[in-house]
Amino acid sequence: MKKVPLILYWLVRVLAAVIMVQTLYYKFSGSAESVYIFSTVGMEPWGRIGIGVLELIASVLLLINRTAWLAAMLALGLMAGAIGMHLTMLGIEVQGDGGYLFLLALTVAVCSAIVLVYNKANILKAMATLTGSRKLL
Repeated sequence: MKKVPLILYWLVRVLAAVIMVQTLYYKFSGSAESVYIFSTVGMEPWGRIGIGVLELIASVLLLINRTAWLAAMLALGLMAGAIGMHLTMLGIEVQGDGGYLFLLALTVAVCSAIVLVYNKANILKAMATLTGSRKLL
């Protein structure tokens, strides 16, 4: 990779990881806003803790070169769920946050998508290995 794209690639990985790690405090401490969110969607407390654990795993794996694309898939899936909940059950704005949590979910989703695009060759190679097909390469 060239220097500028490599720097951008690392920036989006670190940004997504930092956002997810930052929100873990609220999930794991049982903050009122986090409990409200997961109660509203019918996933309190197991969903709050489970999703927190998955976000922690995704955050760590995003910072490892070999697993960044797997982490991006996990993070994108988690953020798709979060965005879906905002659009269907919670609303964009939750308890007067001005849409901040929604914006964070969108940011992590976009960062994850960028990581996946950068890793297209790795993903195709893994898929070819799993399926035993050379057509993907």
